[in-house]
Amino acid sequence: MNMKKILYIILGCVGVGLGAVGAVVPMLPAFPFLMLAAFCFARSSEKLDRWFKGTKLYKNNLEDYVAGRGMTWKTKIRIMLTVTVLMSIGFIMMGSKGIVVGCIVLSCVWLFHILYFCFGVKTLSAKVNE
Repeated sequence: MNMKKILYIILGCVGVGLGAVGAVVPMLPAFPFLMLAAFCFARSSEKLDRWFKGTKLYKNNLEDYVAGRGMTWKTKIRIMLTVTVLMSIGFIMMGSKGIVVGCIVLSCVWLFHILYFCFGVKTLSAKVNE
């Protein structure tokens, strides 16, 4: 096994771990970490990719988005709020140092992020517990 595959496996495992924590901790989004895991496992091992796609974590958080069906409003709002809080910290830190260009860039990234999740990602109705 080459180093690139090993790195993908390690990053995929870290993504699954952080995604699992994010599934239960309200301020930590599971979605980006699970996307990282899906990306890494798809490039590292067919066996790990099949395993990950069979987990409840994947099916509850990513399956609809990856299939192109979209996300629920609850998921979208949780992601947008978390990113807004984290970007606000960076914005405040840059603003206190007088880094105006950084604040402008961060504001543009934040605006694109909000617009993308509001208008670029399809909205699903909330799933009924099976």
